[in-house]
Amino acid sequence: MKRGIPVVTSTVVVLAVAMMISLGVWQLHRARWKEALLTKYAQADRLPTINFPTIPLQDADLPLFRHATGVCLRVIGHRAVAGENRNGEPGYVHIVDCSTGAEGPGMSVELGWSNDPNAKVNWTGGPVSGVIGPDRLMRMRLVATTPPPGLQPSAPPSLQAIPNNHRSYAIQWFAFAFIAGVIYVLALRRKWKDEAE
Repeated sequence: MKRGIPVVTSTVVVLAVAMMISLGVWQLHRARWKEALLTKYAQADRLPTINFPTIPLQDADLPLFRHATGVCLRVIGHRAVAGENRNGEPGYVHIVDCSTGAEGPGMSVELGWSNDPNAKVNWTGGPVSGVIGPDRLMRMRLVATTPPPGLQPSAPPSLQAIPNNHRSYAIQWFAFAFIAGVIYVLALRRKWKDEAE
């Protein structure tokens, strides 16, 4: 008896497996890109100090982990987010959003750390220096080296805060593709067995 292969089901499975494999390959490309980016960030500590950028930048051009200086002309916002001090104690880092002139996105400055999210921050702006770190809201912020009175120094930006799990994602996609293929082959064999009985 001739064993029939369902065309529509087989096509769907083949397309799904191909898509999962392509996603795995894409994650491998992303892993290489992320490794190059992390290497660039690791070298940033040895580069000269720059002025904090006040013009919009593409994500690939963000000067993360560079030493920088900037001038906060006027504080326009304040927020506290979870963070650590230089001793690794958990608490809250206090961030101010600043106006830097008539144009540009402005500047966010992480002034320092406190265990109180409502700590009074007595800082109205001025020159500031530190290291540029990632920021979920503004994409980057200047982590001040010297905090104002009432705050302790924050932990400096860390490369460990940037995940690089693309290779494990790739393995997952390849595993999904393999499992889908195996399940389909087993289902076909079961179908053929049932038809033969």
